[in-house]
Amino acid sequence: MSAFTMEDLFRIMRECAGEEEAVDLSSAAAEQEFSVLGYDSLALMEAISRVERGFGVELPEDTLGEALTPAAFVDAVNAALAGRTPAVEAAG
Repeated sequence: MSAFTMEDLFRIMRECAGEEEAVDLSSAAAEQEFSVLGYDSLALMEAISRVERGFGVELPEDTLGEALTPAAFVDAVNAALAGRTPAVEAAG
């Protein structure tokens, strides 16, 4: 599986919670906190669930509390993807 990208995250976030017209989900938004972008913890929980199912990875429970920006979330997903064992990859 290829790396998880900012575009992947923004697509999932739009599917989970929509997008405020005033919010620009572009590379400039990568370092802004999700709360500033208008996404609450429920939207993030749904995003985590979709990422786990779609990318066949299990994210640490503390991801929601520690990945406060899109860039941090993408980093957390890619770290989890890199840490997968071959058995998990074969099953995914």
